[in-house]
Amino acid sequence: MTVEIYRDAWGVPHLRAGDARELAHAQGLATAHDRAWQLEVERHRARGTSAAFLGADALGWDRFARQARLDDTARRCFTALERRDPETAAWVRAYVDGVNQGLPEGARRAPEFTAVGLAPGRWEPWTPLGVWLATHVLFAGFPGKLWREEVVRHLGPDAVGLFATDGPGTSGSNGWLVTGECTTTGGPVIAGDPHRYIEAPGVYQQIRLSCPEFDVVGLAVPGVPGIAHFGHTGTVAWAITNAMADYQDLYRERLRRTGDGGRVGDGVGDGGRVEALGPDGAWHPASRHTEIIEVADGDAVEVEVIETDRGPVVINGDTDPYGDSESAPYGGSGRDRGGDASTAPISLRHPPRVTEDLGFSALLPLLRARRVADVDRAFDDWAEPVNVVQAADTEGGLLHRVAGRVPVRSEDNRTRIVNAWEPGHEWHGWYAPMPRGTVDDGIAVMANQRGPATPLGVEFAPPHRATRLRALLDARRDWTAADMAALHMDTHLASAAPLLDRLATLDDLSPEAASLRDRLLHWNRHMTADSTEAATYAAVRGAVVRRLAAHPALARLTEPRLYPEVFRPWLALVPRVAFALESLLRAEELYGIDRAEVVRAAVEEVAGDPPTGTWGDTHRLAPWRALPDPSYDEHDDDDDDDDDDEREPGLSGDHDCVLCTSAVPGLTDRAARGPAARYVWDVARRENSLWVVPFGASGVPDSPHHRDQLPLWVRGDLVPVVTDWTELMEDSTWRTER
Repeated sequence: MTVEIYRDAWGVPHLRAGDARELAHAQGLATAHDRAWQLEVERHRARGTSAAFLGADALGWDRFARQARLDDTARRCFTALERRDPETAAWVRAYVDGVNQGLPEGARRAPEFTAVGLAPGRWEPWTPLGVWLATHVLFAGFPGKLWREEVVRHLGPDAVGLFATDGPGTSGSNGWLVTGECTTTGGPVIAGDPHRYIEAPGVYQQIRLSCPEFDVVGLAVPGVPGIAHFGHTGTVAWAITNAMADYQDLYRERLRRTGDGGRVGDGVGDGGRVEALGPDGAWHPASRHTEIIEVADGDAVEVEVIETDRGPVVINGDTDPYGDSESAPYGGSGRDRGGDASTAPISLRHPPRVTEDLGFSALLPLLRARRVADVDRAFDDWAEPVNVVQAADTEGGLLHRVAGRVPVRSEDNRTRIVNAWEPGHEWHGWYAPMPRGTVDDGIAVMANQRGPATPLGVEFAPPHRATRLRALLDARRDWTAADMAALHMDTHLASAAPLLDRLATLDDLSPEAASLRDRLLHWNRHMTADSTEAATYAAVRGAVVRRLAAHPALARLTEPRLYPEVFRPWLALVPRVAFALESLLRAEELYGIDRAEVVRAAVEEVAGDPPTGTWGDTHRLAPWRALPDPSYDEHDDDDDDDDDDEREPGLSGDHDCVLCTSAVPGLTDRAARGPAARYVWDVARRENSLWVVPFGASGVPDSPHHRDQLPLWVRGDLVPVVTDWTELMEDSTWRTER
């Protein structure tokens, strides 16, 4: 069979083959050609081996990946997939074969391999599952439970609600569905943008997959076959957002060493055995072994990997207070140990480790879907992350539902770290049926707010993005696909109200501060890149955040913790204050903090040293790269690779805008999170669909398609989804006979 790879004017691969398996091979081949460096970084991250070529900065993640047993979970899930769904397993194998065929040439084109002395490795059949798991294991934000423990420990349980908001470690999205009664074509339109950490190359890959069974355009995750999150088959289209569900639990463990006497947590004594105290009051064997993490330009690190009946121990805790005793518990309660229970080992329980299922059986049925009912059935097999799904077809079918696997367990499990040795924290099956939403007056909006997923979650995004989108969509009944770009770029910041309300009550200000106050009170509350008022507001907001975080009543939350580095974004006080600022300013009382005085001091501070430019001067894109972008080297006179972000464009938007380009007020104006893609699916006329990604189709620095979509993404422009094969150019380099 001949596999054909075509490209449109933006370098997007359009793949055509004789069947689904040949097509999966072509997808792996094309992805390896375009994204070889990205694929290898993700493979190593899934295995916990990235520090071997990225250095000590990657050690924290590698340690977590090893202790959480990500690669082993992926391997188990693939073995189970072969047993339960051999067709999908063979399809995944074909993708992996394509990756392995394309990697040598792809690596030759990618200068990063030479820069770190890395040769491309071999992908295993379970590697795509490992990539998926590593990409999403922190997606539900289970480290937020560590934060709640700290809040309770320092401020008490009543304080938890003050900080309940969309925190710095979560990822969300906008998405909306407009039915035919609100469009000019009489057919539905689905549009939106997933919000993630912006990475270069991008976390989404524009692609088309065509064979006699199906012809689908969509956004793929590089390293994973098919089109999982956002796709259009020609007769039905679907899209997802994060449901903000809670489906991962943390357990405080009591462990004890038996055997050679090494201490749990010190990595000593491979012959030693570990036991964990269960809810039945008995000690149960826990698996234990050590692994070595190689570190570029540094010493190798030994990591102890322990797994109890709950799951892998992802936080080892402090050292054993009983020394080398074979029978004394490690990680007991304060009563038993005479210590702090918060320093005990902590294990992670999450669905794929329990069920050996990552939901890959949904991927082929999604490609084969013809109607909404097909999409609905496919998402019945979805596992994680838990998402809100919208879909529409050409026959009038509509879908608005939650998909994924959420365990049934106690309320304490959902909110805090629970004690593994206490009864009542076991899982009792899965939440079913999954909730469904409605489409009201021809419109449905999903933006991580409380909605159909409310019974499944604890914290949700503030309602501002959803409320704003609904108001904008309600204003018209003649929408077209092209109109949706303006909604993607809306910059109204409703969350500015509490700070501006407090600002309005201030008097006895200096003349400079009074002038600043008056300017902000007349500001239109739009965070546009060219706005000086937006820059001034951001400066005042940042000063308020820093002053609140420094106040003795809250500053105790900055006390050193024993938690690993990978969890620190969820535990940093300044971001927590920044994203909970509305709640903190509106609370009836805040631990004796004089918030009027805090705001007054912040205004005087900014008035004394006001920003001199616009919001876009400091609110610049700050993408994550495994290495500095080599395409900058020829323009870098001082060889300082730390300033790559300064070369990135200024942005409009803010955390609570529809244009969600998230900075961390009080810490930085740079935007590390934002729309990782934008899409508009015209269900009636797929050829009118549109999309864009932050950089381009290629991860190769010298490719013309490496960053060619970036200017469009910054402006809010979209590029057409090409469906006419005669408008495409054949990539003869990769024409293969199978």
